[in-house]
Amino acid sequence: MTANGWFQILFFFALVLLATKPLGIFMARVFNGERTFLDPVLRPIEKLIYRTTGVDEGHEMRWTEYAFSMLLFSVVSMLALYLLQRAQAHLPFNPQKLAGVAPDLAFNTAASFTTNTNWQNYSGETTMSYFTQMAGLAYHNFTSAAVGIALAIAFIRGIVRREKETLGNFWVDLVRCTLWVLLPFCIVGALLLVSQGVPQNLKPYDTVKLVEPQQVAKVGSDGKPVVDTSGKPVTDTVTDQNIAQGPVASQEIIKEWGTNGGGFFNSNSAHPFENPTPLSNLIEMFSIFAISSGLTYTLGRMTGSQRHGWAVWGAMAVLFLAGVTVAYWAEALGNPMLAGTDQHVSALQAGGNMEGKEVRFGIANTSLWATITTDTSCGAVNGFHDSFTPLGGMIPLTNMMLSETIFGGVGAGMYGVLIYIILAVFIAGLMVGRTPEYLGKKIEAYDVKMAMLVSLVFPLAILSFAAVSALYQFGTSSISNPGPHGLSQIMYAFTSTAANNGSAFGGLNGNTLYYNTALGMNTLIGRFLMIIPMLAIAGNLARKKVVPPSLGTFPVTTPLFSTLLIGVVVIVGALTFFPALSLGPILEHLLMAAGKTF
Repeated sequence: MTANGWFQILFFFALVLLATKPLGIFMARVFNGERTFLDPVLRPIEKLIYRTTGVDEGHEMRWTEYAFSMLLFSVVSMLALYLLQRAQAHLPFNPQKLAGVAPDLAFNTAASFTTNTNWQNYSGETTMSYFTQMAGLAYHNFTSAAVGIALAIAFIRGIVRREKETLGNFWVDLVRCTLWVLLPFCIVGALLLVSQGVPQNLKPYDTVKLVEPQQVAKVGSDGKPVVDTSGKPVTDTVTDQNIAQGPVASQEIIKEWGTNGGGFFNSNSAHPFENPTPLSNLIEMFSIFAISSGLTYTLGRMTGSQRHGWAVWGAMAVLFLAGVTVAYWAEALGNPMLAGTDQHVSALQAGGNMEGKEVRFGIANTSLWATITTDTSCGAVNGFHDSFTPLGGMIPLTNMMLSETIFGGVGAGMYGVLIYIILAVFIAGLMVGRTPEYLGKKIEAYDVKMAMLVSLVFPLAILSFAAVSALYQFGTSSISNPGPHGLSQIMYAFTSTAANNGSAFGGLNGNTLYYNTALGMNTLIGRFLMIIPMLAIAGNLARKKVVPPSLGTFPVTTPLFSTLLIGVVVIVGALTFFPALSLGPILEHLLMAAGKTF
């Protein structure tokens, strides 16, 4: 670890902190229907949308109607994306003449992008046409993010409202989020990325001659190297290279600002066309954290307890800093299997474990990005987690196992941490022997049951699918490494999809009938089976009376509350998966330290 590396990490963190308050105030004004500086331009567009679609913006919805509207919108959007992929060969803006996407892969992709997961079992530049990227994937990058933020605002309204049955209007929240929170910032962000060299065009790919022909290993349809009868790898001679391009900048910025993830190109944000410079890297990392951090201030402002919003932010910040510290330390330490090799930082080398990392970013920025992208539900990567050291790779995996509570995806992180807050104040109430309260609302049996349902769905989905995949050949045939690392690959895939993250360890071939189906189903479970009980809690809280605080009320504005929240997140979240982590990255680390490998 170097002073320069820590400066870059802390500089990023300071930028996020500085943006938290103004962005939080802006979002509170947007969803409270207050005037903003964008109203003269966007309000007429909003009214036109309502007139065109027949939405009554004054209509308030109960939690059941809010949930039904969200599910209906998601189902229709998912079906539209599925059909778009299947028919893309017959649609415009397809200069490469790419064929329609296979049914199982189209299902996986449609489920993934609808749920803000953006897991990709395909290479973008050889699978998706420009039209599919723009009208299908980029559209979902906006709407899935807007759905998450709308749900978080609905939960906050449930906390704020007194003896009411409604949580707002889903369609209004969706439109206002898209027009005010997502679109303007993405227009500016896309132009900033273009200034750094990110392409934005509709040109066909260019073909260029290589200066020197290259011998590359031939790969079969299963993603594994082809060997001849003697067991030697078969190689092909490559003399030409296709230079993929397209409308990249416009999709790149919303994939980060909306914590969607995915990539226009197969190598994601490690690709020089998606992320060409250190400045573009900083812009993209900041975009991933900005809204989720701002929503903590929105929580405090809308509930009238700004100190509570900062207490929640503080708990998230501690968990973030702990994760990035371990990841940076583990990667800077290097590979213990290379004992005797100089892995120290010098003027001639970066030092540490540079495998799978871009030299233009280095260990500090790659470790930081890996932590950021898995603290949220973004899933974009600028390095490959499969090449991290065992403990370095365990941090992204553990971050996702905490179920989007460290800032989390846009909206999803807020309602995810609110579930843990319910559990934290319930535990605090048990400690003092009285009915727990949260901002004047009594937390009762129904609320705790729904919160525990959310907490149990997540590990149940991950561990069930991972167990089946680790036991049978249709699951193990896709891993690239045996032993504990192979288990980590399987665990990472199902954790990433259940957490609606979408990042991949990088060593698992997911483009099979089994994995396309299982991972697609996992994304749907991780999104919708957790949203419904969450909205049920919000609806129940909205109906309650506010009780005045007393001597027995546990304050939710203090460092003690932040500490308790961190403890509940770690105990309920991380320790649930500790046995699986012990058999995966922890065991792999111990074997590597002993000089053994599989």
